[in-house]
Amino acid sequence: MDSDLFSRRRSERFAQLLEEANGGRRHHGRSPADRELATLVAVSRRLTTDRPTVEVDADFRTGLRAMLVATAEREGLGAPATAKTDTTAPTGAARGPLLPAVTARRARARGAILVGVAVGALALSGISAASENAVPGDALYGMKRSTERAQLALTSSDISRGQLFLDFARTRLDEAAKVHGDRLGFGAVLDDMDADTRQGVRLLTTVAVQRADPAGLDAVNAFLTGQRQAVSGLLDRTDHVERDRTHRSLALLDAVRTRSDALRAAIVCGLPAPVVSDALGPAPGTCPGR
Repeated sequence: MDSDLFSRRRSERFAQLLEEANGGRRHHGRSPADRELATLVAVSRRLTTDRPTVEVDADFRTGLRAMLVATAEREGLGAPATAKTDTTAPTGAARGPLLPAVTARRARARGAILVGVAVGALALSGISAASENAVPGDALYGMKRSTERAQLALTSSDISRGQLFLDFARTRLDEAAKVHGDRLGFGAVLDDMDADTRQGVRLLTTVAVQRADPAGLDAVNAFLTGQRQAVSGLLDRTDHVERDRTHRSLALLDAVRTRSDALRAAIVCGLPAPVVSDALGPAPGTCPGR
């Protein structure tokens, strides 16, 4: 049975309040629990949009990192898990669901609460600080990516999620600059960077079209201005194979700019929302007379 905190109605209402607080559509009606849940919403907003700047002592960071790396190696963290055969159920027996199905909103609300607790624990322990400079191949890189996924889980509006994905694309670019010379590693990081770029752009362009508001496109263009310049800077530091891969990322950024400009023009001339979408979001039509 659900506890009071995780009851179905409270969880669904908490998800609604989070969505509204992050710019999502407003829901009609109120709940008796709104006043109490407002405190949790405020905490969530502070965790995602008003994070305090924390200075971590360099000696502490170095010592903690060394300890965690040693522990990871000793305990075999990151090694592939060994598959286990379940011998408790009779052969051929159908295994039914152990828990009742929950709606997507309930799952999201519970996930947001539980992940929020996990993120708070990570921040307090200093593990996130120790992993923030990790690059692919480091023992703490998985922790860094897990922290990013936790941030996404805590963010309920598509605008905030889109901006987070673009922030992650910037992070991947920083990592690429550190692993150049390792062709496989360099290419893998740029693959992840491009994937984050597509995810962020798709979310922001979709919201811009749905609301007929170019604010999401402004965020995309601001990202493109700095990102394209920084990606171009990799060309002088890499060999011909890595340069070819870098040009693919530049081509993606150029395609994003073209899409953003076309969507802005469609919003200005009042075209209906596009019904066709692709990896970059809605594909607009052409304004009359153009």
